[in-house]
Amino acid sequence: MVAVISKLYGLQHIEIAEDIVSETFLLATETWGIKGIPENPAAWLYAVAKQKTAYHFRRNKIFEQKVIPAIKISEAETTETGELNFSQQNIKDSQLQMLFAICNPAIASEAQIGLALRILCGFGIDEIAEAFFSNKETINKRLFRAKEKLRTENIKMELPPENEITKRLDNVLHIIYLLFSEGYYSKTQNQVLQKDFCLEALRLGLSLTDYEKTNQPKTNALIALMCFHASRFDARKTNDDGLVLYEEQNEELWDAALINQGMHFLNRSAQGNEISSYHLEARIAYWHCIKADTTEKWEDILHLYDQLLLINYSPAVALNRSFAYYKVHGAEAALQEAEKLKLENTHFYFLLLGELYKTVDTKKAKASLEKAYSLAKTQAEKQVIHNKIDKL
Repeated sequence: MVAVISKLYGLQHIEIAEDIVSETFLLATETWGIKGIPENPAAWLYAVAKQKTAYHFRRNKIFEQKVIPAIKISEAETTETGELNFSQQNIKDSQLQMLFAICNPAIASEAQIGLALRILCGFGIDEIAEAFFSNKETINKRLFRAKEKLRTENIKMELPPENEITKRLDNVLHIIYLLFSEGYYSKTQNQVLQKDFCLEALRLGLSLTDYEKTNQPKTNALIALMCFHASRFDARKTNDDGLVLYEEQNEELWDAALINQGMHFLNRSAQGNEISSYHLEARIAYWHCIKADTTEKWEDILHLYDQLLLINYSPAVALNRSFAYYKVHGAEAALQEAEKLKLENTHFYFLLLGELYKTVDTKKAKASLEKAYSLAKTQAEKQVIHNKIDKL
């Protein structure tokens, strides 16, 4: 809704669009609580947003004096009176144009991603701060400066020229990747899986394949990665929202259609000369759709992590590589690798140490798991760690 309003009235009014949408949802909360949810909730929201938008701009005389002369709207997109068009196609086009507009080089890279996560993806300030390992105050300032840039640089909501699309695509893909990652493993909510975020990321990724210039190998690699991970949604949670570890998942609950779709996009990504981090991560995710614990599997995964560290080093990748190293070379060799990392602010590090020490030193294994328990953020994770301690 924010994207559609901003497309019609201009990005200089993006904060007004956000306010209108917030007021629309507030009215929905109040009205639906009394009268019940309408038969078509989306249509109700769109109708109210149209009314509030028209009222705001007419009331402030912006509509007649400034907005209408400044915008050019095709007959296919709107009526002569400048009515908002909430068709599915226009929503998709508006969101894609918004993504590329936000990823304008005039806006700092981190601010681009934060703004997109906030406006297009519905992230809270806490979630954005977690994604950037930052704090709320810093993120708020960053978002404020980014919105000022949208106004002062007079950035238009439109797909950039062909020679600019490739430059901006990396940030667009990174935004989608972060959105999916937050949904697949939420760092800020007391739940492990936020399926809506994952599905929205997949939808945005797929929309990029509709346009020749954005339908690139790395785009398809990211979609493959998301499909492989999404295929295990139902197997990752118990009926009471508990967490099921990979080795304990029921393979019959994996979505074969999504795995096949992942293979389709992975094959499409195997073109050109570039190997992106998404290619490597997608291949790793593919191996995790094969439950068999073979030497070939873990040797290839370790090799892929070695390549990934060279392309895009991160503590999380280094940690995951240590587990693959353990599967190939054993616990004692992996301990030497893992202890070099010293990632003592994340429970995943101590979970790994607990696993590695399990057959080497039971006391150290227990101490590591207890530390992991104290650092874990969700109740589901704490329960899993508690179960591991009990087994020791």
